[in-house]
Amino acid sequence: MAVTYEWRGTFSNGEVNALHAEAFLTRVFTDDEWNWVGITERYSLGWVLSRDQGKLVGFVNVPWDGFVHAWIQDTMVARSHRHAGVGKRLVAEAVNGARAAGCEWLHVDYDPGLESFYVDACGFAPTPAGLIRLT
Repeated sequence: MAVTYEWRGTFSNGEVNALHAEAFLTRVFTDDEWNWVGITERYSLGWVLSRDQGKLVGFVNVPWDGFVHAWIQDTMVARSHRHAGVGKRLVAEAVNGARAAGCEWLHVDYDPGLESFYVDACGFAPTPAGLIRLT
């Protein structure tokens, strides 16, 4: 496995939509429904891609407030590459990208089952947070 990582690399909506469907067990959205290229270009500080022989096997989005706060969102790793350090490296590259851009804080929200990944493996400190369901 020769996985490469790239901050703000080029990708297609189709390949991220397919990876998203695999990672989150959803259907594959069309470009009109979920335009990753447009969303990341407009709202994100950056994103990290991981590829194995050209195939997209990992992605993480790093939206921000335009100033000093960024956050990790939509961490995805293909089933074929899970438990091999790809997710941890995606997050590490996102940390490096946010730091290099001058951000002072990088946030992440996660389900309880992912705490060991984000806290133990990636070095985030657990914090309390609030949430309101809008639908």
